Amino acid sequence: MSLSPLQPFHLTATGYNINYLPEYIALRHGFFREQGLDVTVNIPKPWDLVLDNLARGSADMALGGIWVPSMYRDRVQEYTVFAQIANRCPLALLRRRQRKPFKLSDVAGKTVLMKSGGGASVGLFFKMLLRENKIDERSVDYIQDLEGKMLGELFLGGCGDYFCTDLLSALAMTAANPDVVIGMEMVAQGDIPWSVYYRETKTITPEFLDAKRRFCLAVEKGIEWVLAHNAESFRDELAELFPNVPVDVAVGVTNSFRKNGMWTSTTVPRGGYERWQRGLADARLVDSPLPYETVMHKTLPCDG
Repeated sequence: MSLSPLQPFHLTATGYNINYLPEYIALRHGFFREQGLDVTVNIPKPWDLVLDNLARGSADMALGGIWVPSMYRDRVQEYTVFAQIANRCPLALLRRRQRKPFKLSDVAGKTVLMKSGGGASVGLFFKMLLRENKIDERSVDYIQDLEGKMLGELFLGGCGDYFCTDLLSALAMTAANPDVVIGMEMVAQGDIPWSVYYRETKTITPEFLDAKRRFCLAVEKGIEWVLAHNAESFRDELAELFPNVPVDVAVGVTNSFRKNGMWTSTTVPRGGYERWQRGLADARLVDSPLPYETVMHKTLPCDG
């Protein structure tokens, strides 16, 4: 460990989510300090204040959806993506209990509630998944411009047919409400760079790149640690990190994510990136899919 003073490194994030777990582990276990970094994190509300934090220089990187750097490029501001933490979609689709097994095509002609408040990713992914499975997204009615807590209460009260929310919340709801079950865990639906670290392109300096390299090394170590440990072995940490959900639920979600490829490395896979870009283009957020090299930094996350 370096004997020199720790270098401050401030992260601004769009939320506090279990799919960011390796970063939290890196903080708790001192992996950033091993790299000479004093990492601090803030979660502004509303979430899009992360962009203001980057513009003011009060944050070194933002953590959130890659759709923001994609959508803003050539229109408002250029952002460069350096690494990812979540390699899969962390959502689930809740339905009302019934005997027949769930098929995604069942949602046609129905009403789906989709949580908002943290950006556009929930609706973007779900509608992309419908298109990928040859289901007309226009055959579904959506209620999606409300916070997840409100939509969850409405769904449990009888509103709509399905509820798309994060897996942690979905499992907590099913644990407390036997009339609803999970129809689909979307972590099993293929690679996608769900959550990435990015910064304004014009502010990149050699000094920042060195700090970014060490930051990514620590996150990489956090990923390796989580993958090497069954969640049952660190349930006490999960209880401290996510005190508002039953610890058995947090353990179950973590092990599901470990098994299904939520965490792989800090490198954004080209295939998942290109898939998401097609989804963004089909949703009209970008005019056409952006080439990998346009958004991603030219070196690997742990390089200089």
